[in-house]
Amino acid sequence: MTNIPETGRTPRVQTRLVVIQILVLSLLGTLGGRLWYLQIREGAEYQKEASGNHVQQVVQPAVRGSILDARGVPLADNETRLVVSASRTDLLKQKDDGKAVLTKLAGVLGMDPKEVMLKVRLCDAKTPQPCWNGSPYQPIPITDEATPRQALQIRERAEDFPGITAEPEAVRRYPAPGKANTAQVLGYLSPVTDEEIQKAKDTDSPYLRSDQVGRSGLERQYDKALRGKAGVTRYEVDNLGRVIGKAQSDAAEPGANLVTSIDARVQRVAEYELNEAMKAARGQFDKITGTNYKADSGAVVVMEAKTGRIVAMASNPTYDPNVWVGGISSKDYARLTGKDSDYPLLNRAIQGQAAPGSTFKVVSTAAAVEAGYDFDGRYPCTSSYSVGGQVFNNFEGENFGPISLGRALEVSCDTVFYGLAHNEWKRDGGINPKKGQPRDFFFKAAHQFGLGKETGVDLPNEVAGRVPDRQWKLDYWKANKDAWCKSGKKDGDYVQKIAYENCLEGNKMRAGDEINYSIGQGDTLVTPIQEAVIYGALANGGTMHAPTIGKAVISPDGKTVTEIKPKVTGRLPISQATLKGMDDALAGVVTRGTAAWKFNGWPQDKIELHAKTGTAEVYGKQTTSWLATYSKDYTVIMTIAQAGTGSGASGEAVRNIYSALYGVQADGSIDNKKALLPTPQKGLPKVRTDGTIAAPKIAGDPAKDAEAAQKDNPTNGDAQQPPATTSPTTGANRNTRRRPRRRGSRRMPR
Repeated sequence: MTNIPETGRTPRVQTRLVVIQILVLSLLGTLGGRLWYLQIREGAEYQKEASGNHVQQVVQPAVRGSILDARGVPLADNETRLVVSASRTDLLKQKDDGKAVLTKLAGVLGMDPKEVMLKVRLCDAKTPQPCWNGSPYQPIPITDEATPRQALQIRERAEDFPGITAEPEAVRRYPAPGKANTAQVLGYLSPVTDEEIQKAKDTDSPYLRSDQVGRSGLERQYDKALRGKAGVTRYEVDNLGRVIGKAQSDAAEPGANLVTSIDARVQRVAEYELNEAMKAARGQFDKITGTNYKADSGAVVVMEAKTGRIVAMASNPTYDPNVWVGGISSKDYARLTGKDSDYPLLNRAIQGQAAPGSTFKVVSTAAAVEAGYDFDGRYPCTSSYSVGGQVFNNFEGENFGPISLGRALEVSCDTVFYGLAHNEWKRDGGINPKKGQPRDFFFKAAHQFGLGKETGVDLPNEVAGRVPDRQWKLDYWKANKDAWCKSGKKDGDYVQKIAYENCLEGNKMRAGDEINYSIGQGDTLVTPIQEAVIYGALANGGTMHAPTIGKAVISPDGKTVTEIKPKVTGRLPISQATLKGMDDALAGVVTRGTAAWKFNGWPQDKIELHAKTGTAEVYGKQTTSWLATYSKDYTVIMTIAQAGTGSGASGEAVRNIYSALYGVQADGSIDNKKALLPTPQKGLPKVRTDGTIAAPKIAGDPAKDAEAAQKDNPTNGDAQQPPATTSPTTGANRNTRRRPRRRGSRRMPR
């Protein structure tokens, strides 16, 4: 008989109980250890995190710094407006996703309900503007033009408008219509995106969800300085959301002010004259196309020749940058970006590329001298030049006989440059040069003049242009060979013949390539800002600068001034003797050359101007007008697409800009009191400790000298209209000169 303990438990049961006790003790030990770890060792850290769960942040956006012209006139500043915003988070909590509230809000604001609803949807790759590209948790502005009555109605009936706020806020303000527009230079703002927030969170300039950031122009280039730092106030709240105390407060730091080299008065004149030149060109008949010129786009740059500072930069068509403030409407967005818009958001001064026409001949002249040709030698200026059965015509078939390179610049003789380029092509081995043999003086000169690369202007999205040298031709041929070979026909139309020739030998430098290139035709592309750098260097003795618009960054209290110094990027590859010869020749363009008929009566003995005209042919379009000019102080470049000749379309406008700068009157006299900027400005406006701006009195600035009469001050100094400059005498019934289309000049003979 088995012995059973008094407890009535078998050994097997007792063993199980012991195991259970051990397990229980182990669990209690583990739990106790974990509690010790959380409450003792890591207690402080978790207490800190727990307290954070009861802290709410309130963000006070920083006031964005102003963008000022060289005298202190605001080009972009801020004003207080009543802003109506919608919380997307609150709207989505409603049964209909807030549609009823937004419809009611549209009625109060006098807006289209559909437009209001489009503004609160989120942007993505498939969603067109208008939409919200900021954080979905940030209040979305519906309008910044609410009246006090509308704002009061929304706030007093808050129960009818859940998720809707109406508060006074500082919003960006750009010049009013009629003043200096400067739209493409200034750029615009839009809300920061989540991607940008993540990308910048570990930098020294992180974004907050309430931030507005620059999207183009100076607003983007100097965004970090202009943006400032938002203030954050942290409140302690209980579990019901009631404030029980203030935890911490960081005051907002306003953004710095950017002083530019732009003069708002000169900017206004430049914009006005460019627009007038385009309108005048549209009234002229194009005999080649049988229609009036379209003159659909253009640009003008006014630059200090000795520093590279930009005094004015205009692009046309333009737009009112205020359309971006408070969110752009679908109608305005379509008007600015649609295929029929002519793309006014483009800054054609730095993004507009075109063949330079005869303004390129200064590069070809330098190349010829470097190749060993005498600047004062004699070269045949015939009415045409033949290569392999192909005829390249001179302008209007003119024949000046043997002339120097300087005279060739004055009268813009094409055939002189045809002959020089063809000779160099043959010296380089023709169409099949030996490896390492080509010296390519003409192509090397273009690179040395800074073409084919960005100038370094302090604006985003500058384009580099194009120098169609041997490497470019090879790369381009590889990329397009298949398409050319497929579409090309030996006996087809003009385009098919070109494709056929390109298929066979588009990778080779043909005689026609170099001939066209020598006069700024063919595949060469330049921008107005590149031309400004080249002609500015010709004006100052050969020094090339990176163009700059920013002049100084000044702290909000005016105590810290960081100047932006001009930057030298190189020197022109020509001797002083050649430079002097070219300088004299370009002055001759104004007095006896291709631009003389537009500058008749100009006081050349007092204010010497230099110029080079250009008329660039574009396949399938009307000719592009170029006029590159300089004085001892300034460089003025103007180009207008589909507008005719350089002097014909742009001559009068460029003359009027110089007249405004120097105070030149219609009769050729000079009135210093009417001169806007006879010498470049050197001072900086003063920012007072309270943030207000005091523009300095600058010698030669008639607006400040006549302050009492004109009532000029930093807020209205650019309001004056362009000076009343009468159109200059243009000579005795001389017609606009025209370069006839070179029929088949794009065909490349051997």
